[in-house]
Amino acid sequence: MFPGGALLLLFIAGAVASTAPVSNDPAQLLRQAESVKPIDHDELNELMRRLDEVAMKLSPQQKLHRRYLMARQVAFAGNFAAALPALKEIAGQTADPVLAFRASANVIDILVGESRYEEAFARLNPLLAQLPQMKGHDVRIQGLGVAAQLYTEAGQYDTAVRYADQMIKESTDAPSACRGWLYKSNALFESGSAQLPVDQFRDGTEACKKAGDTLFSLGFQHLLASFDMRQGHLESAIRVLQASYPKVLEAGYPPLISEFEATLAMAYWKRNDLASAAKFANRAVANNANRPYAESTANAYQVLYEVDKKAGDRHGALANLEKYVAAHDGYMSRLSAKALAYQIARQQVLAKKQQIDTLNKQNQILTLQQELNEKAVETSRLHIVLLMLVLASIAFWTYKIKRSQLRFMKLARRDGLTGIFNRQHFVKEAELLLQHCRRSSHGACLVLIDLDHFKIVNDTHGHAVGDRVLRRAVEACQEHLRSTDIFGRLGGEEFGILLPECTLEQAVARAEQIREAITTAATGEDAPGIPISASFGVTVTTRSGYELRQLLIHADEALYQAKREGRNRVRVANRPESA
Repeated sequence: MFPGGALLLLFIAGAVASTAPVSNDPAQLLRQAESVKPIDHDELNELMRRLDEVAMKLSPQQKLHRRYLMARQVAFAGNFAAALPALKEIAGQTADPVLAFRASANVIDILVGESRYEEAFARLNPLLAQLPQMKGHDVRIQGLGVAAQLYTEAGQYDTAVRYADQMIKESTDAPSACRGWLYKSNALFESGSAQLPVDQFRDGTEACKKAGDTLFSLGFQHLLASFDMRQGHLESAIRVLQASYPKVLEAGYPPLISEFEATLAMAYWKRNDLASAAKFANRAVANNANRPYAESTANAYQVLYEVDKKAGDRHGALANLEKYVAAHDGYMSRLSAKALAYQIARQQVLAKKQQIDTLNKQNQILTLQQELNEKAVETSRLHIVLLMLVLASIAFWTYKIKRSQLRFMKLARRDGLTGIFNRQHFVKEAELLLQHCRRSSHGACLVLIDLDHFKIVNDTHGHAVGDRVLRRAVEACQEHLRSTDIFGRLGGEEFGILLPECTLEQAVARAEQIREAITTAATGEDAPGIPISASFGVTVTTRSGYELRQLLIHADEALYQAKREGRNRVRVANRPESA
């Protein structure tokens, strides 16, 4: 929940406030510039100006340190493409292990900011291997923070909490402790928890209060408001967000500003304050102009879509729906990329270890073969046989690791709850199938399904029962699908089915069968006494064309019509034009 992209720019910030330089001594100027936060532009620019004046006096190592500070400034300004090569070069050239460590940590941050997760994870293990040799408090906090953030991004929440706890344990000042509590709480939030443990809430709040109005303490306030929203405490969440919002604007860090604004927009929409919801959603979109696939961008467009739809502005709603679909798909693709990159990096580490073990065993075999003339032949042969068995075992586990890699790639395409395609893979497969239908002049139909009043089921009976109802509904749908149909979960309680080589009449008949099956199946033993139904929107390529985006828009219009007319029914898009 900590704003995407904040990872980079917060890690490269200095840990402590600096004082004004009292001399032009290069070593002193470098130390002071290192400690200044990049958001303190005036002080940092003055120090860098003084370093420029004494540039001719710098040693080769000091020149590398100056280049590092310049690259850090470039990165904070958002020019990742220019900063990344310089930081990589500095990490590989400097003889100072601390400077190399800092530069490497910043490289990982930038790689995450550019969605290059596999490369980021490949660099994380060497960085963590250097951590025991790092003695400086600020350097260790930076390294532990990189690990905590990156493991949270990959969904490895227990590991992230372990590194965050180490940060808290080693913190010697309030900002560092606040940062640790923020990362620990963020991992807990992303894992799906509804609230913070009492001691964690108390200690984290106290540490961040002592830290003052830093980006980390403001981020912790945003996280507390997000926990309130997850529990349905809208008024409390709005109070917390509004109290910190002016301080966030003053800090001037766009990712955190847009995260506050998108969350405020969502809270006001849930409270049915449409004017305030639209105001903050538009602000979030404006601040995220350079971050089209951030979670806050998708949330803001979703609010604008819902506001326009409720206000009866069909054209505005459709425009914002398209933008929401694009932003949400991009965000979901980034989530899958993070998880897959972690698993690939983990499997590569295991495979490399297996290769090293194999080489060691082969060397032992060669050594034993050379000693056959000096030892008893039978004994040596027995050793060789045993080592051969070890090699066979290693080959078997290498095969198992490869199978695991293939399984992780399959999991990246599936919805974890229902087992059907997730949104991004549904979109990919549907677009390929529509291209085939276009080339072969075959028609296809798109059916959108949305379970009626599903939020009431979750609120009344709990998410565990809601999850069982979702699975039962999916099973009911699958009984009426062909092997050539594409079925996916688009989000929450919404599903999509693409039916190739199917007429509109056949699609409507199939939708009616599925509607009746859901009504019956969702009230079995797993969810006794819980009535549930679904609304359907259907469109066909002869009306909407072969572009998936246009099919989704028309089917959503029909679905909205079914909802408006009372739910639990099938409606067909009546727009005659194609994409």
